[in-house]
Amino acid sequence: MGIPFLKTHWIPRRVPPRIATMLMIPLLITWIPGCAGPESEPETADAGGDQAQVIAEEVMEAMGGRDNWNATRYIRFSFFGFRTHYWDKHDGRHRLSWTDRESGQSHVILMNLNTGEGQAFIDGVEVTDAEARSQALERARGAWINDTYWLLMPYKLQDPGVDLAYDGEEVVDGIVYDKLHLSFNEVGNTPGDEYWAYINRETRLMDKWVYLLQLREGQDERSRGEWKWNDWRSHGDILLSAERERMDGQKRSHEDLAVLEFVDDRVFTSPDPVSPDMVREQTGQPDPGASESTGAQDGAATQPATTQPAEGSE
Repeated sequence: MGIPFLKTHWIPRRVPPRIATMLMIPLLITWIPGCAGPESEPETADAGGDQAQVIAEEVMEAMGGRDNWNATRYIRFSFFGFRTHYWDKHDGRHRLSWTDRESGQSHVILMNLNTGEGQAFIDGVEVTDAEARSQALERARGAWINDTYWLLMPYKLQDPGVDLAYDGEEVVDGIVYDKLHLSFNEVGNTPGDEYWAYINRETRLMDKWVYLLQLREGQDERSRGEWKWNDWRSHGDILLSAERERMDGQKRSHEDLAVLEFVDDRVFTSPDPVSPDMVREQTGQPDPGASESTGAQDGAATQPATTQPAEGSE
């Protein structure tokens, strides 16, 4: 996997996510196996795996349930206030925008994550050089992988390629946590990363993650991180956590976070700024009278979506 760093420039990463420079986020918690004999170890491992899967299902249920997660289509958020994502979870359409803090140039990338095809724009002008466009699309995919993992990791506990194991319980400030250990079976950009998810035994939400990243070029030791996941709130029919808090008290928040039920096709096809009339937030309650009239305009998608505000936010 890979963890996001809180940087203002691109660093492609592996699929769940993540960052690894300024705020390298993975943390280390060592698990010491018990003293079981050789014959009992496989059974213990299997039991731990089964328990981890049960807990993962309980986490999914606490966040709204698998059906609601699967039905959620559009998600919008600004990664720690810098990169803005609009993601069509059903069709793989993705819009990424940001303003370079050094040059002041605005960047917009429109692509389909399933096919890898797309367009890149700088200050509204399309990048036509094939190599430069390919690099921009690859960076956008890396940012999507990294940033969405920082937002959605608890929804990805049972993703293909994730080796999930129960790592015992730990009491922190009087709260009992079940720890889940995630490693990766040669998937993603950084398969050597490891994560520990601290699952609150009472709420079944993830209150904290700890990670240990695989060695990067030039490093002598693996980077370790520990962050709380605060501010769990309802967005549409699911729960999402916007605030990350490092153990020294430093906080970062994903801005403009929303689950959208309507996103105009232009959000994914035009580099022009996204205006308020092009998206509609999902409230989790039926929206009477908002069916045919809204969906018929400008070829807009009629299914739920998650999108983000105008480019100016970056």
